[in-house]
Order: sequence, then structure tokens, then C-alpha cells
Amino acid sequence: MNAQPPFPVSADAVHFQRPELSVILSLYGRMVAAGEWRDYGISALRDVAVFSVFRRSAEQPLYRIEKRPRMAAKQGMYCVIGMDGRILKRGQDLKTVLRVLERKLIRPVD
Repeated sequence: MNAQPPFPVSADAVHFQRPELSVILSLYGRMVAAGEWRDYGISALRDVAVFSVFRRSAEQPLYRIEKRPRMAAKQGMYCVIGMDGRILKRGQDLKTVLRVLERKLIRPVD
């Protein structure tokens, strides 16, 4: 018996692979524990996979972590985009790109 998913699945959509999601969810867990983030959403589109991070689920995302394979040979496949639409970091290595968000965890002690 073949069960159809309740949503349309495109074979040519870009997805995060398990190792990529592991890296992203590790950072997400630390940020949730620190009280910075509260919710996330994942989108798999034809040209881009997006992991959106929210402070509250009803708001627009604080950050978007995007994977664009077509940009791999140019500026890098991964990028982090802020709430205002600015690209905060772009590159080939996901862990290196996510460091821009890890700096938010490290706060100076008064």
C-alpha cells in the first residue's frame, strides 16, 4: 500500500541533508536553551532550502539559513540572512557560516 504524503513533494526541490540538519539543530538547541530562539520552520523549494528561526512563532523570522546549490561555485552554497534581509555571512562550509550566529551566544560578563 502506497501512502501519499499530505503535502506536495517535488523531486527537484533542494533539501538539507541529515549532516547539515544535525549542525543546524545543534546550534538551534543551544540557542533555545539560552532563551534566544523559540521556534523554527523548514522550507524546501526548487532553488533553495530554508531553515527559518523565530523568537515567537507569529513573527517574521529572526534569521534564515539558506542552502542554494547553484551558488556553490560562486559565493558559497550557504548563507545566513538577518531579519532586515541583509546577508550576514556566506560561504561553502556550513559550520563556518553559522559562527556568525554563535557569537550571539557569547555575551560579555559585566
